[in-house]
Amino acid sequence: MLITLCYLYLWARWGRRPAALVRSTVRRLRASRCSFTFCRAAAQPGGALVCLSRGGRVFCVGESQSVDDLNKWALFLVSPFILEAEHIAFVTESIWVQGTSFQEPLSSETVVKWSDCCLPLACRPGDPYQLIAKASVDNFSKLGAAFMEDRLQMDNGLIAQKIVSVHLKEPALKELGKASDKQVQAPVLGPEASSEAQPAQGAMENAGQGDWKAGDEGPSPWKRGCAPGSEPAGDGDPGPSSVELCQLHLSSCHECLELENSTIESVRCASAESIPDLPCVRSSSSSSSSSSMEGASGKLCSEWKARRVNVSGKAPNILLYVGSGSEEALGRLQQVRSVLTDCVDTDSYTLYHLLEDSALRDPWPDNCLLLVIASRDPIPKDIYHKFMTYLSQGGKVLGLSSPFTFGGFRVTRRDVLRNTAQNLVFSKADGSEVRLSVLSSGYVYEEGPSPGRLQGYLENEDKDTMVVHVPFGTCGGEAILCQVYLELPPSASLVQTADDFNVLKSSNMRRHEVLKEILTALGLSCDTPQVPTLTPLYLLLAAEEIQDPFMQWLRRHVDPEGIIKSSKLSLQFVSSYTSEAEITPSSIPVVTDPAFSSEHFNLETYRQNLQTTRLGKVILFAEVTSTTMSLLDGLMFEMPQEMGLIAIAVRQTQGKGRGPNAWLSPVGCALSTLLLSVPLRSQLGQRIPFVQHLMSLAVVEAVRSIPEYEDINLRVKWPNDIYYSDLMKIGGVLVNSTLMGETFYILVGCGFNVTNSNPTICINDLIEEYNKQHKASLKPLRADYLIARAVTVLERLIDRFQDQGPDGILPLYYKYWVHSGQQVRLGSSEGPQVSIVGLDDSGFLQVHQDDGGVVTVHPDGNSFDMLRNLIVPKRQ
Repeated sequence: MLITLCYLYLWARWGRRPAALVRSTVRRLRASRCSFTFCRAAAQPGGALVCLSRGGRVFCVGESQSVDDLNKWALFLVSPFILEAEHIAFVTESIWVQGTSFQEPLSSETVVKWSDCCLPLACRPGDPYQLIAKASVDNFSKLGAAFMEDRLQMDNGLIAQKIVSVHLKEPALKELGKASDKQVQAPVLGPEASSEAQPAQGAMENAGQGDWKAGDEGPSPWKRGCAPGSEPAGDGDPGPSSVELCQLHLSSCHECLELENSTIESVRCASAESIPDLPCVRSSSSSSSSSSMEGASGKLCSEWKARRVNVSGKAPNILLYVGSGSEEALGRLQQVRSVLTDCVDTDSYTLYHLLEDSALRDPWPDNCLLLVIASRDPIPKDIYHKFMTYLSQGGKVLGLSSPFTFGGFRVTRRDVLRNTAQNLVFSKADGSEVRLSVLSSGYVYEEGPSPGRLQGYLENEDKDTMVVHVPFGTCGGEAILCQVYLELPPSASLVQTADDFNVLKSSNMRRHEVLKEILTALGLSCDTPQVPTLTPLYLLLAAEEIQDPFMQWLRRHVDPEGIIKSSKLSLQFVSSYTSEAEITPSSIPVVTDPAFSSEHFNLETYRQNLQTTRLGKVILFAEVTSTTMSLLDGLMFEMPQEMGLIAIAVRQTQGKGRGPNAWLSPVGCALSTLLLSVPLRSQLGQRIPFVQHLMSLAVVEAVRSIPEYEDINLRVKWPNDIYYSDLMKIGGVLVNSTLMGETFYILVGCGFNVTNSNPTICINDLIEEYNKQHKASLKPLRADYLIARAVTVLERLIDRFQDQGPDGILPLYYKYWVHSGQQVRLGSSEGPQVSIVGLDDSGFLQVHQDDGGVVTVHPDGNSFDMLRNLIVPKRQ
């Protein structure tokens, strides 16, 4: 074999065409059961012998590779599979790239299309996207030669990175043979659109124009959309100012803000009149000091930018549009929200109500994985155009009993079907059918092209079409439109008779099955993990010297049953915990027994890295809690300041974000709420908005101040986010404060991803990528370690702020922030252009206008869409 390979190598050196060389090599060596690999030189398997090297790519032969477990693969086949003697099974690994980097050859005839040369067997979505396929020896050689010469074209924006032949072992073949019995269908879309559909007119129709083609030409990889990545807008309050302009380093930011009216309650209750002014301490050079921002890690940037989902790093959003704000529409919103919550993985997605004003004004398409249209009224024309634009950018739409349609379909009324139970035949993506009883809306789809992979019709004489699957445009946009009430339970008020209730109830499980099939086809995960059970709190002390004082304080403040009550919850202090004790979000036992251990929190690690005099000394720890923001409620006003309280959790079931936003809290996220007490008549007491800046800065500095971790590209984004470069959100801060007398009592909630790579990105991902790029060996970090470091850094930042004011911390803040000197426009895309300057003396954002004026942007008065370079006054 080695002699043959050497001969082939010399043959290649004499200029034999790659296609002939590859084909000859494959034919000669197939019987040896080795594996053939086409890849970039940097990814060459260890120990493999190179047969051909061309343009940074190699064709090599190495040890046999096999596939014997298809549990994590989605199968395409529905019949028993036998690998013919003259065929080769292989795996193609590809990545998603927006604006594909594939270069068209001079003649289109030289392009080799992956789908023309092989039969797909199974796929494994992810990064990279993996496909198992089979091909003849000649076609496999043709694919490999095209890869070597950069002539291989994948479908739907995929770029092949590696092709490697594999042997399907007996267990894998058996699994393929069972595919018809228990099918897991991969998301499969048809080819790119080639014709333009004209709108059809109908009584309830909102027709749109766009490209469409039914996806009926066989399986192809899952399309990703090609919408430009930008994020939802946020809020801020314009106000005049006359400070001196200090230009800072320019760097573009790739996310907008979603801010509540105000996250700091004390700013509302402590008016300007009630807070005496203190002299402003300012350094003449502080505002202009900044460091140039590191470039984003090239490879990591391209990988995450290429993903259609979650470009911003925020929780992936499913937006629910129900039309007007009527009581009936809001009731429908709750019904849709409830059924989707039952179907999708709520650890990976959050559901938001898309209001009519927001549909027109906000940049929601850029951070929306799925738009659910459940309005029963005609869609207003301007909103309809927004929805069609979203589809044209690769968006996914689910229509539930809505007149929304496009692509030549129209909705026609059938009064005899209205609000009645009907038998539906639903065709799944794998070709199998599900029969179930459904509640009909009284409308059906007519005309239009043949539906795509999924469709449904009634078992009546007319076989009325009730479910259609419509691809749209060239970027992977698609919609699945339904005229049966999949969102309604059998107990819904529209169900008219007991017989209808009975048949709908008997089909209720299949209703969820169909809805999950639809959601999966639209790219969502419907693996619904069980909500974790709440666990008790453990009282832990970071310093032994405070144990006796704290226990004495505790005995004075608990009632005879050992309970401390507040308006939000009751904490019952017990020496030990038994599983019979009930735990609810409003009643939690606190175990004081020092015998404690946790896989996710090491008390000794926390103790060693907490170097504070007052913060974070008394810990309430939970494996699972509803939210850490409420755990300190009954203790915060009574606890001595030197016994600094902190609540730490491994997981939250009801994590809170700003305003109405939810905060996903999977295992691996550092979750904590810290208690601060700040005198009103102090530097920080008069500038409470700076608290959120100090906390986000403390997290970044906690990582980047570790020796050798200085270049991990972790940054802060105004006003309260922690970011990877200016691309993706890794964490955030939520601040609530109460002014009592002369003291602010402040709860600082903070969550940032440490070890959880999904659903977005985490700090250890950045460390791993840094190690790859720089051939370093930095160790991954732990959440307990970083929480302790962040609290330590925060105390030092607060002390510096109290001593020097804003100028004491702004140079470090500007070193790490993401929008120095960014160019934006005020009001609209045609509004005056301004430059972001920095923070004013109160912590609000400042922008400089061309006429020399300075505008202060407060978090509670403006929408700040930084990707679109736009600051828009918020409409109340």
